[in-house]
Amino acid sequence: MATTEDVSLPFPVLPNHGSSTTPTPPPQMESVRSRTADELVEMMGRTPLFMTSIDQAGAEDEENDALDALRALQYDGTPAENAQSFKEQGNELVQVKKWSDAKEFYSKGIAVLSKKIGQKRESQDDGVASVERAKELRLEETCYVNRALCSLELRNYRSTTLDCRSALRLNAKNIKAFYRSAQALFALDKLGEASDACTHGLAVDAGNAALKDLSIKITTRAMQVKAEDDRNRIQALTLQRQKFTLAAALKARNIKTRKSPQPPEMEDATIHLAPDPLSPESTLQFPVILLYPMHAQSDFIKSFAETDTVSMHLDYIFPLPWDEKHEYLANQVELYMETASGGLVKVGKNVSLLKTLSSDVEIVDELVRINVVPKGLSRRWVDEMRQRLKK
Repeated sequence: MATTEDVSLPFPVLPNHGSSTTPTPPPQMESVRSRTADELVEMMGRTPLFMTSIDQAGAEDEENDALDALRALQYDGTPAENAQSFKEQGNELVQVKKWSDAKEFYSKGIAVLSKKIGQKRESQDDGVASVERAKELRLEETCYVNRALCSLELRNYRSTTLDCRSALRLNAKNIKAFYRSAQALFALDKLGEASDACTHGLAVDAGNAALKDLSIKITTRAMQVKAEDDRNRIQALTLQRQKFTLAAALKARNIKTRKSPQPPEMEDATIHLAPDPLSPESTLQFPVILLYPMHAQSDFIKSFAETDTVSMHLDYIFPLPWDEKHEYLANQVELYMETASGGLVKVGKNVSLLKTLSSDVEIVDELVRINVVPKGLSRRWVDEMRQRLKK
């Protein structure tokens, strides 16, 4: 027969006094039996007798008088005394530049004070309460401005400005709050607001050296930004004028251009006017690619003047290093370009590029394409190209 110790029940077995019915456990015990082991440990952790930390309690929205009593005993002393302790611990951590830890202590000081400031204590007369309240306000102001320093060192600039604002609400003449707020705003390049913070601070303390130095830095940076903005604005206007002048020059010369959906990458190789890009009378310069379709080769000419002829460039390009059969000689090749209407046109080697471009050809993606074909192969290539262009 099993003993009581062998039965896995969360409550003791009561003796049976003549009744054949098993005693019904209390409803609370039924609730316990429905819990897992982990849930039971968690429930015990919220019970004052078993809890290891006050912070782990209160996970559920329920009243707990015993817990409230323990919380009341967590800090000894008045709110001002507790806040003073937190502030001093924060100050010690600031000395060794442990900014995150120091910030936590200042936050605790603020939290302690924020619950009590403004509340009247019935056990104190008005005079004592007023003195205590003023002390609490000064401590809260200090905790805010010191926490702003920690945030500044951690580069949490928005938090810095918010804490400085809170400090200034408590004391509109707090110089440190003006200075640290200006530092954070300067780091964010919000120069107008940073300058405004310095101005207000210097209105309180006109001789403050730190604010003066920071004000000079802000002014210098503002001048640099203005100069950069002026340069960028002038550059943008100049580029706009250059584009307008170039478009006018192309139109005056009856040169047609268009863009494709996927233009090639040519870096800084573009159609431009030289030497003066703002004068429509300057010479047009074109990027030109010489294609050798029969051998899948090419040569790129970054700047081909409108007055140049193709033969002028072939003179220094030929002979081609890969032309083992010597098919590409200036007097043994023919030149072709595609027309805007979808055909081919033969290009004269000694005709200026301007004359060629003023005909039925068009420039696609600012790149002039000229096919160079040996005379002996030109008829076959032309026939193949015409068939391809018809499709």
